[in-house]
Amino acid sequence: MSAIKRKLLIVEDDEGLQRQLRWAYDDYEVIVAGDRASAIAALRAEEPDVVTLDLGLPPEPDGTAEGFATLDAILALKPDTKVIVASGHGARESALRAIAAGAYDFYQKPVDIDELGMIVARAFHLHAIEAENARLAEVSGGGVLGGLITGAPEMLKVARTIERVANADVSVMLLGASGTGKELLARGVHDSSGRKTGAFVAINCAAIPETLLESELFGHEKGAFTGAVKTTEGKIEQAEGGTLFLDEIGDVPLPLQVKLLRFLQERVIERIGGRKAIPVNTRIVCATHQNLETMIAEGRFREDLYYRLAEIVVTIPSLAERPGDAVLLARHFVARYAHMNPQVKGLAPDALTAIDQWGWPGNVRELENRMKRAVIMADGKMVTAGDLDLPMNDGEPDIINLKAVRDAADGQAIRRALGRTDGNISNAAKLLGVSRPTLYDLLKSHGISA
Repeated sequence: MSAIKRKLLIVEDDEGLQRQLRWAYDDYEVIVAGDRASAIAALRAEEPDVVTLDLGLPPEPDGTAEGFATLDAILALKPDTKVIVASGHGARESALRAIAAGAYDFYQKPVDIDELGMIVARAFHLHAIEAENARLAEVSGGGVLGGLITGAPEMLKVARTIERVANADVSVMLLGASGTGKELLARGVHDSSGRKTGAFVAINCAAIPETLLESELFGHEKGAFTGAVKTTEGKIEQAEGGTLFLDEIGDVPLPLQVKLLRFLQERVIERIGGRKAIPVNTRIVCATHQNLETMIAEGRFREDLYYRLAEIVVTIPSLAERPGDAVLLARHFVARYAHMNPQVKGLAPDALTAIDQWGWPGNVRELENRMKRAVIMADGKMVTAGDLDLPMNDGEPDIINLKAVRDAADGQAIRRALGRTDGNISNAAKLLGVSRPTLYDLLKSHGISA
């Protein structure tokens, strides 16, 4: 039995070149499109891994606007697609713009079949490697970025982002609700960077009174104020050569924000009561659950300080936005706290259902506290929903059967497609990426009337 051919989409309006390319690449299943609409339709239906895209498409074959619009649409629908852009219009400028927009490679016309074939082969090879890496990352479900435990694509994306920016010596701002693991991720930034041999110093700006926060950050000289019996280094100095984590940065008072801004600009500090500028090489990672843009508009946070701190912004999803992670973390916490009640060996089915259904407004911190309590209170070998003290959902039953989940998702997608196309079967089939006969079968099986 012959191997399944990999799919290559060729977006080209020249019919002669279409035939030439189709003939040249008989090792692939070649799909041809001559304009943006047909290219997007083919992408939805066939899901090719690699696309060759001519930037000069109708209705503007002598320009590049339609080609770049097609490139943006392809990457928005299927971001992992390797798009090889070809053009003869302002080659250098087009190449730079295409790569910046997310294209895999650029090729200047006229087309050399052999050379373009090598680029296409490399693109397929790279796509296969990336797909395998993504699959392994998803099935591992284990720790990534040090101590982070997740199997959710949303959190894996956060971890990969942090790994990429860790070695770039820039300030990082972590945004997320309380209990989502901001300090753990801040430590991940430190441990993945070239500063990992230096100190990681954390300070919660909301937990220290305003009158003491300046001294905690910048230190003080002996005799600077009543009770200052010796010279003391601040947290910024203690993190020399390492990373300072400022948790709840939104709670820093305005007068201290000015001094913090000067440190970020000049990389020097002055202790309270001191007159000597002390150079400090410290990286800043900060975090908050507050909306800093709203605080800036209200005059409670300096805009210039925000842009100094937010060179890289990473938004952390809540536990409710990470399907499957609650159970994964719950098992981890049961193992962690099992020494408190050695008879406990795991989670009962009703506990798993309760954990899956609960919204976890307190995120991972709430989950950890509740699991710790449940392990202590458990009477048997398995932690039950009663031990968790979580309300059960008495309404719609929890669906975990894969076929049932798929059927429910298919039904929702079909209804949405019919709604968007005003009941037009042909257009709905194109939107869903299936043939008309297939859609008719699905409508019948789900009892949906168009």
